[in-house]
Amino acid sequence: MEVTILMPCLNEAETLQGCVVEALAAIRAAGCDGEVLIADNGSTDGSPEIARQAGARVVSVSERGYGSALIGGIQAARGQYILMGDADGSYDFGELPRFLARARGGADLVMGCRFPRGGGTILPGAMPWKHRWLGNPVLSWLGRLFFRTPVDDFHCGLRAFRRDAMLGLGLTCPGMELASEMVVKAVLGDLKIEQTPVTLRPDRRNRPPHLRSFRDGWRHLRFLLLFCPKWLFFMPGLSLLFVGLSGFLLLLPGPVSAGGVTFDTNTLLVCAMTLLVGTQAVFFSLQAKAYATSVGLMRPDPRIERLFSIAYLEISTAVGLALMFVGVGYLVVATTVWQQTNFGPLSYSASLRTVIPGVTAIALGAQVLFSGFALAVIGLLRRPAVDERLG
Repeated sequence: MEVTILMPCLNEAETLQGCVVEALAAIRAAGCDGEVLIADNGSTDGSPEIARQAGARVVSVSERGYGSALIGGIQAARGQYILMGDADGSYDFGELPRFLARARGGADLVMGCRFPRGGGTILPGAMPWKHRWLGNPVLSWLGRLFFRTPVDDFHCGLRAFRRDAMLGLGLTCPGMELASEMVVKAVLGDLKIEQTPVTLRPDRRNRPPHLRSFRDGWRHLRFLLLFCPKWLFFMPGLSLLFVGLSGFLLLLPGPVSAGGVTFDTNTLLVCAMTLLVGTQAVFFSLQAKAYATSVGLMRPDPRIERLFSIAYLEISTAVGLALMFVGVGYLVVATTVWQQTNFGPLSYSASLRTVIPGVTAIALGAQVLFSGFALAVIGLLRRPAVDERLG
């Protein structure tokens, strides 16, 4: 069988029959061997019976969620290519031939695009303004920024793909964020992705949609961030590190006044905190990327390969111990000054200008030292734990 048109379903009795009839007509018009498959997610309104009477095959998926229904449907599909779409009447399954032509031409994933940016059309009343102008554009822009993909509409529910290619991605998300997972893992798996414009019609149901804007929007954003350590850890960390280090070096010699405002040891302490947080975030990014590439969650990165090819643990250990040694030196100086006053009261401004860099250097050195060992532990995943000669 060449084509499966797959629809996830949860209580879609109002619109399901029309969608199945439209999908079957699209298969006949395309002149291909195909089926309509309904992945029922526990409907209680008679949807499975309606689908069967209309000519569809129905599989029951017990684990609840949009993503779970689609994953179960993909596993049960018989077609070489799958066109997925919602069962609410919002998508025109008659657009099958354009998707199928691109899939036959070698595309592993063919994304529909509802927005004018990609040639699509959104009919009046088809999409709430917060989704059209905020949620979808922002999340799709972040997806393009994070993963350098040409997809203009990350969340379009009408898309086609090769069944074997999608099964090979190991999709796991149970909710609406599966839409993002599919695109992200296709990019990371070096699949060929193409895009075609589609028309979004108004939802034909009389009840609210299953989508929950803020909850599902957050789940999409969370997924994008978790699969991109660069933007979750590295870029924010690098920014904090730069700001913190600049302020630290500027204020270390003495107070600085600008615009009638004096910045002194309190600001120096804030800069020290910013420097430490930024440094740790950068190390988190390296560790997350190294782990993800080592276990196959992300494709290999030449920069991580080079990192493991040098004596990283030895270098980080030497740098960490050096920083800690410098920090201890600052504290020894501070203690000596305190001793000269018979351990009595000190000028806070003067003493903190010695204590803060000392404590910061020790904490920074400990971060570098322990982060180096953490990265080395992750590096053990990259080689057999036991020498083959001993086996």
